Amino acid sequence: MHSHDPLRYVGDMLAWLHQATASEKEHLEALLKQVTLQGVEENMQEVVGHITEGVCRPLKVRIEQVIVAEPGAVLLYKLSNLLKFYHHTIRSIIGTSVASLLITIEEMHLLSKKMFFNSLSLHASRLMDKVELPPPDLGPTASLNQTLSLLREVLTSHDSSVVPLDARQADFAQVLSCILDPLLQLCTVSASNLGTADMATYMVNSLYVMKTTLALFEFTDKRLEMLEFQIEAHLDTLINEQASYVLTRTGLSYIYNCVQQHTAEQGPLSLLPSMDSSSVKAAMVQFDRYLSSPDTLVMPQLNFLLSAAI
Repeated sequence: MHSHDPLRYVGDMLAWLHQATASEKEHLEALLKQVTLQGVEENMQEVVGHITEGVCRPLKVRIEQVIVAEPGAVLLYKLSNLLKFYHHTIRSIIGTSVASLLITIEEMHLLSKKMFFNSLSLHASRLMDKVELPPPDLGPTASLNQTLSLLREVLTSHDSSVVPLDARQADFAQVLSCILDPLLQLCTVSASNLGTADMATYMVNSLYVMKTTLALFEFTDKRLEMLEFQIEAHLDTLINEQASYVLTRTGLSYIYNCVQQHTAEQGPLSLLPSMDSSSVKAAMVQFDRYLSSPDTLVMPQLNFLLSAAI
């Protein structure tokens, strides 16, 4: 009845198995409670292992059908975590890791995990096949937003997962490199034909949305630090562009360069062309005008920045 809902379908089968395995063990305990010999517990676990062998094949066939039907990355990830959880839970009853049921559940867990990472890699390669150009407002592209929402779904299901912490942390690193690395490459490729200021603005916006997505989840500190460094580098470019934009429009660019490159051997600065006192004074008047209302010379690209703090 629930085969249309993969998570419920697999979850119900595993929950039933967990309950049935526990019941079998209780029956054995009741049957053997008068026995005082040593090693009864190990024998019981072995017997429960043998009793549950019969369900392995039908269970494997059904779960495989669900996994190979490609239910999507998020569902595959949830299935992988569910199988890992029940492997852990049922092992506390059967106890022996050589039990066929545990081996079957572990195989299905590894298969769903493999299919999940295949699905992420496929998504990444599709992104690179058809690189979107940056929109006119220099914000993140549709494919970037779509991939980040997929990442958000995966990480949300990861946060609520019942898998042990160290295993989750290892998964997390793999998920991030599978999604973030292609995304960073995608942004660099799509920005390659833009002008300097446009490219820096677009990259800052794209990196900023990646950063705000990751900031909501655990185990992301390293990645956040890396994104912050990249944002800083592009901001340096924007700062330089804005400075030269102001100097050029106030007529100070030439004067600034002359002052920077001047040596004592060249004699007084005032002898250089366009460096007489009236030219310098005229430029300084324009610069004063800029200082009294700096908003008049803000580069248009800066209005597109998504982060108010930046």
